[in-house]
Amino acid sequence: MRQIVLDTETTGMPVERGHRIIEIGAVEIINRRLTGRSFHHYIHPDRAIDEGAQAVHGISLDDLEGKPRFAEIAAELIEFLRDGELIAHNANFDVGFLDAEFARLPQAPTTRSLAIVTDTLAMARERYPGQRNSLDALCKRLGVNNAHRNLHGALLDAELLADVYLAMTSGQSDLGLAVAVESAAAGRARRAQFDPALLRVVSAHADDLAAHRVWVDKLKAAGGGVSLWPEDAQA
Repeated sequence: MRQIVLDTETTGMPVERGHRIIEIGAVEIINRRLTGRSFHHYIHPDRAIDEGAQAVHGISLDDLEGKPRFAEIAAELIEFLRDGELIAHNANFDVGFLDAEFARLPQAPTTRSLAIVTDTLAMARERYPGQRNSLDALCKRLGVNNAHRNLHGALLDAELLADVYLAMTSGQSDLGLAVAVESAAAGRARRAQFDPALLRVVSAHADDLAAHRVWVDKLKAAGGGVSLWPEDAQA
């Protein structure tokens, strides 16, 4: 399945107060490998950006002058997400904003009608209970280099999250690969055939048989004249 790791930056929060998306970044994974395909747009929100939000991502309204509105990039985004698995950190936040933007368009889909949604924050909380599970904390814990992340950025954060997701799920992939290899080997073993007539039979030498009989007689004597060794095997 195609996996799309996505992040958004917004004018603020919550979405219920009319806040809008101002940046979307996403990268594509197929068969646990980044394909190099990405989706990235800055978007003019037609409203002010909260000071607190701007302090996080560093994007001002002036920076967005001349950038497209969401409606102008929606078709491209829909096709990028369609029939994939959308992976996001605190996915309800991103999905909520995407759905609010889609709802402003005629006959637009919902995010979950386009893609399966996976929340890496929920995954991390289950795997690392009681620990900090922010993107920065996960990068540090899993050895993902985020030294270049001074401010939040949708594309940068999507790229970092892709590395974090692959690191968090690497054991599952290794297990799946081991099972696949074992199954393939078992399949080859079941298909193996041979002709018994081609087997070479090597008979024991008379001296070897005599020595073996002496050894069996000693065992029989030690056992009070009782031996579990078949008589015909001593012949």
